[in-house]
Amino acid sequence: MIRVLLADDQHLVRAGFRALLEAEDGLEVVGEASTGREAVDLARRTSPDVVLMDIRMPDGDGLWATGQIVADPALAGTRIVIVTTFELDEYVAQAIVAGASGFLVKDTEPVELLRAIRVVSEGDALLSPGATRRLIARVAGGLGPAPDLERLAVLTEREREVLALVGHGLTNTEIAERLYLSPLTAKTHVSRIIAKLGARDRVHLVVLAYETGLVRAGRS
Repeated sequence: MIRVLLADDQHLVRAGFRALLEAEDGLEVVGEASTGREAVDLARRTSPDVVLMDIRMPDGDGLWATGQIVADPALAGTRIVIVTTFELDEYVAQAIVAGASGFLVKDTEPVELLRAIRVVSEGDALLSPGATRRLIARVAGGLGPAPDLERLAVLTEREREVLALVGHGLTNTEIAERLYLSPLTAKTHVSRIIAKLGARDRVHLVVLAYETGLVRAGRS
C-alpha cells in the first residue's frame, strides 16, 4: 500500500486528488494539508511514502515544506512530487534542488499522476514531459557550481559517462542507445551511481552532475 499525503491550499483540488487516489487499488490518502506548516506536521505524524505538494500555500509554502521534510532523518523514506499550476513556476527548480523527486502540472492526465506516485514511491524520479530539459537548464543556471570532480572519484569512467547523460536529461533508454548498452544495464549503472554518491534519486543526480561541474549549462 502506497501512503499519500495531499498538500494544497485549495480544497477542491485536494478533494479531486483524494477521489482519484482512493478509487485505485494500492493507494491510500493518509492526510490533507492546506498550508506548508500543516504539510510538515502531518508528514511527521503519518510518515507518508509520497507527498503531493503544491508550491503556493500560506504559512510556509511548498518550497519551505519540501526542505523541511527532506531534511528530517525520520522522513528519509518520504518522496515529494511537486504539483503546480504553472509548468515553469519560478520556485520549482529550487524545490528540485531542495530534494523533490517529481514535478507535474495540475492539468496532467490522471493516469500520469497515478504513474508518478508509483514511480516515485519506488525511489525513482519523474518530471513532467516537456519540462525536463527546461527545468534542468533552470536548475543549472541557478547553481553556478565550481568544478568538484574529486567528489566523483568513486565512479568508474563509464559511470561518469552515464551520470553526464543523466545530467542532460536523458532517460535510461536514451542512455542505452547513446552508449550501445541494454536498457537494463543503463538502469543498473544509474542505480549504482545513486548508491555511490548517496543521492536520493535520479533528480538529485542531475543536481550533482551540475554541482560537481561534470555537466555545464548550455553544453550538450
